[in-house]
Amino acid sequence: MKKKKVKMSAPEGMEFGTPYTMRSTHNELYWDTDRNGKDTINGIKFTERLDIQVKAITDLLKQKNIAYGNTALNPTNIFSKLNATEAICARIDDKLARINNKGINDLTEDTVDDLIGYLLLLKMSL
Repeated sequence: MKKKKVKMSAPEGMEFGTPYTMRSTHNELYWDTDRNGKDTINGIKFTERLDIQVKAITDLLKQKNIAYGNTALNPTNIFSKLNATEAICARIDDKLARINNKGINDLTEDTVDDLIGYLLLLKMSL
C-alpha cells in the first residue's frame, strides 16, 4: 500500500510542539450555533429541519403500528419464532443489505427512513 504524504502546517506565528492558550474568541468562532450563517439551509434552521424529519419518521411508525397491529414490539410468531428485538434486528439487516447493494439515492430514500424507524423500534424493544 502506497502511503500518502501529508503536509502539515501551523497558523502563522505558531509552530508545532509549542503549547498555546486559546483566545477568548474561540467560543464565539467555533461553538456558535449559527457560525457563518450555516445553521440555516434554504431558510430553515437546523432545529426545525430536525423536527420535520423526526416527525415524518414517527408519523410513519404510528401509521404502520396501526396497520400491522403493534407486531413490531409484540410479534404474532405465526411463522417466525423470533422475539421482538431479534425480529427488528433481522429487519435492520435487510435494510442495511439493500443500502449496501443499491446505495443511498432518491430511489432508496425510503429505505433510510425505514432503517431509522427500525432503530427507534429497536431502542423501544430493549
